Amino acid sequence: MKRLLAAALLFASTASAETVATGDMGVVIERATGSVLLVDQSDRAALARIEGFGDLSHASLVYSPDERFAYVFGRDGGLTKLDITTRQIVNRVMQSGNAIGGAISDDGKLVAVSNYEPGGVRVFDADTLEMVLDIPTGGKTIGLVDAPGRRFVFTVWDTGETWIADLTDAEPQITRIPDMGDRPYDALITANGRTYITGLFGEDGMTALDLWDENPEPIRVLPNYGRGQEEMPVYKMPHLEGWALTGSEFVLPAVGHHEVLWVDADTLEETARTKTHGQPVFAMARPDGRQVWVNFAHPLNDTIQVIDSVSKEIIHQFQPGPAVLHMEFTARGHEVWLSVRDAGKIMVYDTRTFEKLREIDAESPSGIFFTARAHRTGL
Repeated sequence: MKRLLAAALLFASTASAETVATGDMGVVIERATGSVLLVDQSDRAALARIEGFGDLSHASLVYSPDERFAYVFGRDGGLTKLDITTRQIVNRVMQSGNAIGGAISDDGKLVAVSNYEPGGVRVFDADTLEMVLDIPTGGKTIGLVDAPGRRFVFTVWDTGETWIADLTDAEPQITRIPDMGDRPYDALITANGRTYITGLFGEDGMTALDLWDENPEPIRVLPNYGRGQEEMPVYKMPHLEGWALTGSEFVLPAVGHHEVLWVDADTLEETARTKTHGQPVFAMARPDGRQVWVNFAHPLNDTIQVIDSVSKEIIHQFQPGPAVLHMEFTARGHEVWLSVRDAGKIMVYDTRTFEKLREIDAESPSGIFFTARAHRTGL
């Protein structure tokens, strides 16, 4: 009888508890106020503003595999763990003086942070935020991504080296790959975890690594393209994690040029160029790969162009407002959310009709991160 009563009480308690589903949620960085906005995709609405994240002037985040926790990386070196179901900060550590992003391991157990000051990468227990490993690199680290097999890959601006940290075993295995190029400034990894590509600020071209190779060697990509030989103003460096993969081709923003480049994903050779309105910052593919949405650096950052990935032609152009900083597609790509910083708005558009569906008030919004990222390598 006691067992039946206990079971009934448990059922009643469970039935009356509030159900919080995370798959429809997202977090928007409010860069000027050190706060984030929790949003709901289906309702196209803000749910809550959470404060106390420090300097978010250059911030990003990753999600735990269950989508419950967001790990926010602030410019001031703060690492903050946010529970999006309770809408509260559950832990925060100041792990460096100047940070530039982070990643979470494929098993969700480790969170790594890339640092400018004092440089290097620091790795933390995802549950407690206790530091478990400090990897000094002797320089500023950029392009930190997760790779399959509990590995982190990152590159050092000062030395032009890429490091692979394999944390599968108790004793970390560190591989250093030299000669990646002059002043690498950002990097990406493909969704299958095979190809790591870093952009170069100090010379033309980019450099790739085949991470499926037992001993990866630098592969030069587009050696005659870039900023190095022809000095030109660069108003904002492109974010390489905003590169798109559309079928068998990458489309990537050209550093300092008013165009995007199309590159064969297998041979890493250029296949085409599309002239654009300004210097691209993000060139992001709709999840089905059919469209690429592009935003631009100051002073032309009020404009969005949409490129058809088959014809490689611009099929739509519009001006959402001043300072369009970031774009994020819903998981299946039926909508795109834009942060329009200087208008203080998040704007939601239908990707088929290009109709504006909703505006959401936000304080100087920048990065938009939906929880679907929890299940994608490199994001």
